[in-house]
Amino acid sequence: MNPRLLVVDDEPRMAEIVGMVLKRAGYEVETFTSSADAIARHEEDAFDLVLTDLRMPAPDGLEVLKRVRAASPDTPVILFTAHATIANAIEALRAGAFDYVQKPFDNDALRACVARALELSRLARENRYLRAELGQRHALGEIIASSDAMNDVLDLVRRAAKSPATVLVTGESGTGKELIARAVHFHSERVAGPFVAVNCKAFAEGLLESELFGHEHGAFTGADRARKGLFEEAAGGTLFLDEIGEVSESFQAKLLRVLQEREIRRVGDDRARPVDVRVVVATNRDLQKEVAEGRFREDLFFRLAVIPIRIPPLRERPEDILPLARHFLVEFQSGSELRFSELGDEVERLLFDHDWPGNVRELENAIERAVVLGEGETLRAGDLLFTEAPREANDAPDATLQSHLDAATRRAIAEALEATGGAKGDAATRLGIDRTTLYRLIKKYDLET
Repeated sequence: MNPRLLVVDDEPRMAEIVGMVLKRAGYEVETFTSSADAIARHEEDAFDLVLTDLRMPAPDGLEVLKRVRAASPDTPVILFTAHATIANAIEALRAGAFDYVQKPFDNDALRACVARALELSRLARENRYLRAELGQRHALGEIIASSDAMNDVLDLVRRAAKSPATVLVTGESGTGKELIARAVHFHSERVAGPFVAVNCKAFAEGLLESELFGHEHGAFTGADRARKGLFEEAAGGTLFLDEIGEVSESFQAKLLRVLQEREIRRVGDDRARPVDVRVVVATNRDLQKEVAEGRFREDLFFRLAVIPIRIPPLRERPEDILPLARHFLVEFQSGSELRFSELGDEVERLLFDHDWPGNVRELENAIERAVVLGEGETLRAGDLLFTEAPREANDAPDATLQSHLDAATRRAIAEALEATGGAKGDAATRLGIDRTTLYRLIKKYDLET
């Protein structure tokens, strides 16, 4: 839909000309010679932009501006007049006008002014929408937390956000460390600034330094142009350094200097550049143990752990398992018909009894898998593709999560086939999966015999 513009000028010929120029640019335009009628029309059905003459019989252009802004604060207003003075311009801009155009005006300049005003208005609306989305996603009230342990974490996040101090988030893989880091940013005074996240483990040492601090042209082979680092990209906001326990000792020294001096040096540049950024770091390692064993600098640890936040693993907060599972059940069905209205008693029991070595990420994956495989209106135990059987003797203690899932799935299928005398249809029914899925899993786990 094309933007709707309202034009008001007490000179009919001028209102007609302005309207014609803007209609040719593709806008929907309504023109008025009575400012009172124009105000009433806008208050009845707000326009996307208003252009008004300044000098008119009461109400004049400034009054039109004030009434439009009162009715719809986001509607940009452009004033034009043949009697331009500095005082007029200052008064109009102070009252909230987007711009001030002097008659006679150039048609192209007028169209460009209108286009700028509409674009800025669109960006302002989009920014509010994105901020609202960000608030909905990262506000503390939106984080699922039924346990006292997790509510204590959120209380600490709320208090930490008020400070510019560095935050160290610790916890096992899959506990939601980045989610907590984003919540710290969202509830801080830096929320209008960027949140920049980087996984330190994903870069070799030399590349990590360039990624974070930037580099100058010719600093190394392939550096064909100067480049800002993430510290500069995050200016005015928050820089989140995940897997901080994986960085080398030489990089630790450089990071310590940046945190102490609040300035960085790009690779290949001797000039120091000040940076205004709040740093939040995270790790699944025990940094105090790393310090004791000489693998992590003690001075850097204390610089990072000004406010330490430990996220407890899911097995330490079982009260959160089912609320999280129900949340994921709805989330993975968003945008489509809600097929599964509940988890089912047997599924809830399995979820509650599981050890969750992969924490919230594992739970999320389990529910997504169940939603994909499930049928009917309630999830069934077989849809999860894991059972709570004791670990077999030949299961290595450091085996991956996937190997545990595969072993449990194979056992469940073998037991179902044995219980049904090899009748695959009955076994599929017993497992709560369809025959096609059972045939595929039989082949995958070599259970044909």
